[in-house]
Parts: sequence; C-alpha cells; structure tokens
Amino acid sequence: MSPGWPVELRHGSVGVRPVRRRDARAWARLRSENAEWLGPWEATLPREAGSPASSYVGMISTLRRRARQGHAMPFALTWDGELVGMLTVNGITWGSARWANLGYWVSRSHAGRGITPTAVALVCDHLLTTVGLHRIEIAIRPENGASLRVVEKLGFSEVGVARRFLHIAGEWRDHRIFQVLAEDVPGGLMARLQAPGAAPDAS
Repeated sequence: MSPGWPVELRHGSVGVRPVRRRDARAWARLRSENAEWLGPWEATLPREAGSPASSYVGMISTLRRRARQGHAMPFALTWDGELVGMLTVNGITWGSARWANLGYWVSRSHAGRGITPTAVALVCDHLLTTVGLHRIEIAIRPENGASLRVVEKLGFSEVGVARRFLHIAGEWRDHRIFQVLAEDVPGGLMARLQAPGAAPDAS
C-alpha cells in the first residue's frame, strides 16, 4: 500500500475520500443521470482486452486491490458530504520515476462550482508532499474544454500531444498531456488556486 493511503482531504464544501462499497446506490444513480454528459470522455476497453467489470462492486474490488498494491488511489468526490464524482490516481510508479496520473469526473449538476480543480489540487498536494511523488500527469482529449480549464486554472504545463493515447468512447483517441512537478509548486497547488487573480471557477 502507498504511503498516505487511505486518506480523507477537505477544503470548504469539497471533500475527497476513499470510495466505499456502500457508495454503490449513489454511484449508480449518478452514472445513470450523467450518461450523456460523461459518455464522450469515458475510458473503454478495446475488444482484445476483454470485458470490463460489469458492476460497481467489481470495479471497486479491482480499484481497492490496486490500492492495496500501491498502484492506485480511488477517491470519491463529495460536496457537503454528498457523492458527486470520482477522482482516481492511477499508475503510481516508484523507483527513479516517482510519478502517477489522474483521471476524474463530476456530476453535471455540480459542474461549475470549482469542485474538480479544488479536488485535483488537494490530491496533488498530498501526492507531492505526504506520498513523496515527483510528477503528476493528466491526459485530456483536445475536445474536452471543461477538463482543459481545470489544468489551465491550476497551472499545469503542457508536455505535448500523444497520438491515439487512450481508448475512449470506443476508439483510440489523441490526448494532450499535462504535468506538474514538485519543484513547480513549492507552496502547493491549493495556494496557487487561492492566489489573488486566479482564474474563475472551473468544473
């Protein structure tokens, strides 16, 4: 298991905590209500990779196992304690690399309240300090304006474009790659987010 896991983090009404089996009903409701909202950005498996987990319990079991192995941190996003999305730290790598990547989604009903950039800042600060990682990466489809506003607001640096990088919505899709390094934010991303003149709230 990675250092710093499990953990709960909070700033104002925004919280991140480990996903739980008892989140199943709320998760199913959110996914049903947001099917059209999330569909264009959903990770999928190519045919040769087999079938994905067919249930919330199956998905959570896989994520919790990967968390115990130190490879992932599956967080629930909450607003005043209510489940409104997810943020998953994947691909945690140690040795001479010490990096990980983030993926996230938030319910359409709670978009525009600054939940996602706040949650990303909280988790990145935790990863770059308590956990001891050096680099955090976020890959975003060029068409995903809401997600691009998150990394713009937080000041991530763009690395470049990775062609056919991830299987999304049934096809291999290009992604823009963004990163933040520990030395880029000695005061933390939350401090950057709250600095005077920071961009207006993103999703």
